[in-house]
Amino acid sequence: MSAEPRAELTDEHRDPEQQVLDRIEKARRRKPKVKEERITLAHGSGGKATQTLVEAVFLEAFRNELLEPLEDGAELAVDGTRLAFTTDSFVVSPLFFPGGNIGDLAVNGTVNDLAVSGATPQYLSAGFLIEEGFPVADLTRIVESMSKAALAAGVRVVTGDTKVVEKGKADGCYINTSGVGVMRTDHRLGVNTVRPGDAVLVSGPIGDHGVTVMLARGELDIDSDVVSDTAPVHQLVADLLAAVPDVRALRDATRGGVATILNEIARAAQVAVVVDEAEVPVRTEVRGASELLGIDPLYVACEGRIVVVIPGARTEAALQAMRAHPLGEQAALIGRVADDPPGLVLLNTTFGGTRIVDLLVGDPLPRIC
Repeated sequence: MSAEPRAELTDEHRDPEQQVLDRIEKARRRKPKVKEERITLAHGSGGKATQTLVEAVFLEAFRNELLEPLEDGAELAVDGTRLAFTTDSFVVSPLFFPGGNIGDLAVNGTVNDLAVSGATPQYLSAGFLIEEGFPVADLTRIVESMSKAALAAGVRVVTGDTKVVEKGKADGCYINTSGVGVMRTDHRLGVNTVRPGDAVLVSGPIGDHGVTVMLARGELDIDSDVVSDTAPVHQLVADLLAAVPDVRALRDATRGGVATILNEIARAAQVAVVVDEAEVPVRTEVRGASELLGIDPLYVACEGRIVVVIPGARTEAALQAMRAHPLGEQAALIGRVADDPPGLVLLNTTFGGTRIVDLLVGDPLPRIC
């Protein structure tokens, strides 16, 4: 007697959880395409809309082996010397906030992109887009902050540009900085090198910068002592790499916060990142403000925090090295890398359940850097 043909499993017969995972995977396999006819704030948020814009428009036009990894900086070779090169633009509103301003933010942001690329920062450019009528005193204050931040980070501003536009054509002052650094190790860092069994660390409490900027806008009647965590992380990274040369990947958790970085890791390496919510360090003030704002601290930007992925066996060595530095005193192990489900970030919640931490389409806190 011949066997009955096996019926194909329909969506109704498959496990509901697997149905969700299958749909997510199917959506991610689609070729990126910008569906909107005009650019929105979401396209600059660091979330799904940004990712789609970058891949469908910019990567499609400029694709090459140096750009394609989409790391925080490109690695270049010039006459046998390995360099890192990065660029960033800053449009934070307001320009001045507790703990910093657009000037030191611009320096620290570019220094940090070089640092997490595995480079020693050396030189910066500074481009200013200034609105007609902007107070010279404010510009001087911003530039002085940049000078102090550059001195603290051991870098020099060696070239720049200034443009002035008509009143109403810019929001006071925007800054672009580019940076060059010398690679400090032959070991290659990258989110695509992450493997199951690796450990995921953060260098300290998350969300300080984004919440600080949001509250500084004065739109909400919330008093808080929280200040921006803007700071250069190059020495913290140097200490970490000296103690643990086989670090897999480093990222600074700016736009989109830690959640976005973890999704980039999971997607690039096709692994699962499993995070324990109870282990993620968040200041009480930041958690309280986030709850009032209705946002998750995992998605809130930092400007002096790094996400680190290392082989699991090197966890204690990495934590010791980070905690010995002032910017890493509260470094914590927040999760592990698994092999399934590939491409997803899972959060073990404090309530005992598990949920998917996906990329947001936009940013709940626009213009925070």
